Amino acid sequence: MSVELYPGMTVSGIGTVPLEAVARDGGLKAMLDLLAGVHPAPPMAATLKFGLSEVEEGRVVFKGLPSAEHLNPLGTVHGGWAATIMDSALGCAVMTTLNPGEAYTTVEFKVNLVRPLLPGMGEVFCEGKIVHRGRTLATSEAWLKDKNGKLLAHGTETCAIFPVENLMR
Repeated sequence: MSVELYPGMTVSGIGTVPLEAVARDGGLKAMLDLLAGVHPAPPMAATLKFGLSEVEEGRVVFKGLPSAEHLNPLGTVHGGWAATIMDSALGCAVMTTLNPGEAYTTVEFKVNLVRPLLPGMGEVFCEGKIVHRGRTLATSEAWLKDKNGKLLAHGTETCAIFPVENLMR
């Protein structure tokens, strides 16, 4: 069953990527399958109106539509919305480097919000890229931009890499 996250962004469904698929296939194939609709988009994609649009090893792009549903008390899009799409791009860039049997989790991330996000500004794009992939740690960087390429936020992330079995208990 297809689900429209916002006009122009449809996903195959809402759910999670089966850990068995990540254990068997590794992160890049799991991410490519998510993009192809084999795996469903995570529940937060429907709530926050953003989704995956590009995947390659070490790089992902998410598109999103900040709206009035995401406003803070002053009428700008809450910084948590920007941080969430950025954490997704930062973490999923790392996920594309996982070998079969590996998983990851965010250890820390930093986001610099350089311009306000406003309802009605249209679709935004968040590109995440791997900076370093070690045995147990990986770092990534990301940029959130508007439809004209103007920088809205940038950030970095460190992820821990560990056996996927640790999540399957």
